[in-house]
Amino acid sequence: MATSSTATASLHLLLPASRRRQRHLLIPRASAHSDSPAVDRRRFIAAAAAPLVLPRWTPVARADDAPALSEWERVYLPIDPGVVLLDIAFVPDDPSHGFLLGTRQTILETKDGGNTWFPRSIPSAEDEDFNYRFNSVSFKGKEGWIIGKPAILLHTSDAGESWERIPLSAQLPGNMVYIKATGEQSAEMVTDEGAIYVTSNRGYNWKAAVQETVSATLNRTVSSGISGASYYTGTFNTVNRSPDGRYVAVSSRGNFYLTWEPGQPFWQPHNRAVARRIQNMGWRADGGLWLLVRGGGLFLSKGTGITEDFEEVQVQSRGFGILDVGYRSQDEAWAAGGSGVLLKTTNGGKSWVRDKAADNIAANLYSVKFLDNTKGFVLGNDGVLLRYLG
Repeated sequence: MATSSTATASLHLLLPASRRRQRHLLIPRASAHSDSPAVDRRRFIAAAAAPLVLPRWTPVARADDAPALSEWERVYLPIDPGVVLLDIAFVPDDPSHGFLLGTRQTILETKDGGNTWFPRSIPSAEDEDFNYRFNSVSFKGKEGWIIGKPAILLHTSDAGESWERIPLSAQLPGNMVYIKATGEQSAEMVTDEGAIYVTSNRGYNWKAAVQETVSATLNRTVSSGISGASYYTGTFNTVNRSPDGRYVAVSSRGNFYLTWEPGQPFWQPHNRAVARRIQNMGWRADGGLWLLVRGGGLFLSKGTGITEDFEEVQVQSRGFGILDVGYRSQDEAWAAGGSGVLLKTTNGGKSWVRDKAADNIAANLYSVKFLDNTKGFVLGNDGVLLRYLG
């Protein structure tokens, strides 16, 4: 430990000259009028030897000091703090092998089930003129696809050991936001303008599954009573696919939502049944819909299938918005949102409890992904990734 004189000298050098002059006045001196010079000398020595009191400081919490979540653990990633994680997928033939996507050209790979991740370099996706935002990844067997913005499409047939860049038409309407691997050399792709395309030859040819974009559909149906359709900007805010191939999408302003089922020629617009604007929508494990509104509200559709009849469920979101819901099973689901909000239900969504340990996560949690009933992840901003422990 440094002696008091050393500590005093160090502090002395940090002070401006005016403060140093003032500080000298604080040191007791022997007084000419003192009754006992020995006593004054002892007082001087005691004052000089007194421990220096410095301002209190709070140590920065390290990763090892972070509180453990009850059913989740945080996985620390080798990426910049500002990266937003967007999608995750694993190879069905090798459940320990997966890929994680994000902004700033982020592609990470794991070979131990998601415990550790390392950057994956794909030369064909490293263009100095673009800073790609990789939006979606999907695997079927060893067949895999990655899409991003600006428009980029990557394909693998060997479980991600090698990737090939597939050329895309410049006339593609909108930005690619979602892709689903459906079979050998086959996939289904969605853009933010409502175009749905399917391919069966590794992406070299695509066939439209809908006859027009959403903007064109709304221009025809605006007189049918769809509230807010006349102010529609022509893009989706979110889009989610059910296991049987149905889609639900939220308009960019949250005014209304749209649905599509295989075989339908057009998207079907629906009035929102709630007062607040819609944040996100998706599919429950039983085939019904969940709906999130801006400001933290959660609604569940009555019954299963596509409907406009919803009822609100009380949740403890602390005033922060809920951004996504993911079902682990028919009964258990998790909801995530702003400022580390993490909620759990064990009765299909009828009631929710908050995982308070997640309140300490200084990030917005954007996406809940359950790949099966044992493997789940929550993706957030600032490179935050949570792994489900069960």
